[in-house]
Amino acid sequence: MTARHVLAVGVSHHTARLEMRERIALDDEGARALLRSLVAGDAVAEAFVVSTCNRTEVYAACRDVGAAERAIAEALARRAEIPSLVLRAYCYAHRDELASRHLFNVASGLDSMIVGEAQILGQLRRAGVLAAETGTCGPVVERMLREALGAGRRVRERTAIARASVSVSSAAVELARGALGELAGRRVLVVGAGKSGELTAQALGAHGVDVVVLSRCPQRAARLAGADGAGHGLEELEHELERADAVLTATSAPTHVISRAQLEAALAVRGGRELLVLDLAVPRDVEPSARALPGLVLLDLDDVQARAEANLRARRADAGRARELAADEAARFERWRSSLGAVETVSTLRRRADAIVDGLLAENDPRWEGLTDADRERVAALARAVASRLLDAPTRALKASASDEAALDAARTLFDLDGEPAPASLRAVAG
Repeated sequence: MTARHVLAVGVSHHTARLEMRERIALDDEGARALLRSLVAGDAVAEAFVVSTCNRTEVYAACRDVGAAERAIAEALARRAEIPSLVLRAYCYAHRDELASRHLFNVASGLDSMIVGEAQILGQLRRAGVLAAETGTCGPVVERMLREALGAGRRVRERTAIARASVSVSSAAVELARGALGELAGRRVLVVGAGKSGELTAQALGAHGVDVVVLSRCPQRAARLAGADGAGHGLEELEHELERADAVLTATSAPTHVISRAQLEAALAVRGGRELLVLDLAVPRDVEPSARALPGLVLLDLDDVQARAEANLRARRADAGRARELAADEAARFERWRSSLGAVETVSTLRRRADAIVDGLLAENDPRWEGLTDADRERVAALARAVASRLLDAPTRALKASASDEAALDAARTLFDLDGEPAPASLRAVAG
């Protein structure tokens, strides 16, 4: 049978602090490995995974939601190197309608740390690409993701939820302004030339700061810094830590980029001048123990969340309308998903009837030596018409019971359909 159940399992900033989220976070290769391992088992038929600084979630299509939920939770626990029972304290699982509604809320920016942010759309698109490349994105999750992305765009177009868009980077700039006061003329060091570093540099540039960008690729750092800034390689890090008023770091490095020892050495030559460090990376770029150093103000993504919550309450005023739109879009997908069982059962039933008619015609053909070809065609047409007429009422009843799994299971048992292979056409039903 088609894997028509859907499931969402994961952790997010709602359920887990940064330390736990960074243990479960996946880069592209890690996501591919997780997807391959899940689909290689019997529990999960299709899947994609989205992993950002705020969430790691697996979306799957399956036949048995209980078995699939256990398989995904165990895989995430192995990733975090913790017992699955411990992970359960931070992990959530949504099934069927709740799973699709959750994804549509995520795509609409309603579940983000900063409500309405648009980066999640690109992250979800990337998740779909990775699943397609890995061969784990089948018709059910592909359609769910495609329709969620469309819903996310429409929610932003039709409500005010994103009109005053505030990203993690710009929220970080707000924190810097709160700590330093006027930013114009300040020297701000941006470590990392990825997307977060780029957005941060742009947000800072609007406040008239002197931006210095450091990256493993000096040429990219120089491009991000722009004509008014400066870009260098990471070998300039210790020197720039001594001169900066604030540091914003957002690399994708798997280990710490800025050590406690480096910060301690920089503080020693700053003449008592405080240093603000905003660590926007997952895993964290700055050694956490550096927070205890005198003269250092170290903030991370959890602090950004707290600031965002305080600043964006007014923006949530339109979230109710946005949530209604997302729910309507999710309900449309659910109607399609709920129909899969009926479509498959009806198709299998009619294939069984056609096979019976074909078998009887072939079995009796030698007895009809006196029939002309036209007579044979009329007999075949009559046999098929009788089968179709007999199946008409059961077909209408099955379609009317599309969301009633008990009725569909009863029909499959009554007509002995469970031994039949799934119709090939169902593999393209999402088109």
